[in-house]
Amino acid sequence: MRSIKDAELGNIVFRPMTLDDIPDIMVIEHESFSLPWSEGAFRNEMTMNHFAKYLVMEVEGKTVGYCGMWTIVDEAHITNIAVRTALRGHHLGERLLREVMDWAVELGMVRMTLEVRVSNYVAQSLYSKMGFVPTGKRKDYYSDNHEDALIMWCDLPVRVQQG
Repeated sequence: MRSIKDAELGNIVFRPMTLDDIPDIMVIEHESFSLPWSEGAFRNEMTMNHFAKYLVMEVEGKTVGYCGMWTIVDEAHITNIAVRTALRGHHLGERLLREVMDWAVELGMVRMTLEVRVSNYVAQSLYSKMGFVPTGKRKDYYSDNHEDALIMWCDLPVRVQQG
């Protein structure tokens, strides 16, 4: 992927993920995670899981990030969030997470949660910046190395009803 200057990063488009996005998502997934989801897992999320909502982030028409969440009653659970490796360091993860949090509020969610590797200090820093606080751990959560997951929660802004 060619280098994108910071000035070009202003032209960011967010949209719901479609099945046609899965090949691009798989590239990002394999760049980002030691335990990547399979194409079938994403296909199942999009076609069978009525709780699942996925957002794609594009720059110059290219998919550069995505985020998934499950919306259950009034809580959103981030399932995965990732940005292309070549574009990290431009605050795209923050913009993506902010967009997903706004979407969750629009859907009537009041809280959001996620799990993050205890060793992933970069992600934890972003989540803390966005209002997430650690509330516990899931022992041996990650099957590749039995690393614990830090559970983080945040309260979302209350949506003001129009009308």
